[in-house]
Amino acid sequence: MIAALIARNTFREATRDRVLAGMMIAGVAFLLLIQVLTPLAMGQQERLVIDLGLSSISMLGLLVVLTVGTNLVAKEIERRTIFSLLSRPIARSTYLIGKWAGLTGAVWTIAAVLGIALWGLMAARGFASIGPSIAQATYLAALELAVITAVAVMFSALSTPVLSALYTLGLYLVGQWCNDLRAFAVQFPPALARTTELLANVVPNLPLFNMRALASQGLPTSFLHLGLATLYAFLYCACVLALATAAFESRDFK
Repeated sequence: MIAALIARNTFREATRDRVLAGMMIAGVAFLLLIQVLTPLAMGQQERLVIDLGLSSISMLGLLVVLTVGTNLVAKEIERRTIFSLLSRPIARSTYLIGKWAGLTGAVWTIAAVLGIALWGLMAARGFASIGPSIAQATYLAALELAVITAVAVMFSALSTPVLSALYTLGLYLVGQWCNDLRAFAVQFPPALARTTELLANVVPNLPLFNMRALASQGLPTSFLHLGLATLYAFLYCACVLALATAAFESRDFK
């Protein structure tokens, strides 16, 4: 119940932030701008619109996480509201879970709005039947943003906003290349190969949430893929938030 209240307040605060509104407007404007570029695609207009549209959901969501998520705890400390919160019988794990859930709801709102806008553009072009593929791809992009939000909350509980943003962005980039890291590991000496494989296994497996190639062809993914991605996302978020709680417990706000 307490986590839900914190999540609601975080969601309301995030949705009132000008950054969130700006990202939504920028996303819709970008989708409209793509329409101007489609004649350059030479017969691949629909694939270009879908691919760039889904990419914009991930990128704009990431920007919201980097600008808002990495300031979650720092803003509370600056306003000194965290002192009154944590002086009450509220577990620090509950506080972090509430912050994660609230911001995740905000970035999911962005993903939903842009996903609907993308489907609307495709429907206007006569491809309304591609809606299920866009919906699945948007859902997977939202799961990816939930994982990155958990990482941002963890780093925000450990460090300053600037360093938290850099750490979150770095982990995001490494997570995008985790499959390449595993491929490169076989070419390294044994000790370095084991270290590289460990790093590739620890960072989030973000390619799991990428189905832009399928969606751009109008093809849906399997329910097994959706189920495994959902399970992986929430297990990874749970592990990251557990680490964040362990680190947050050691911080003294007196």
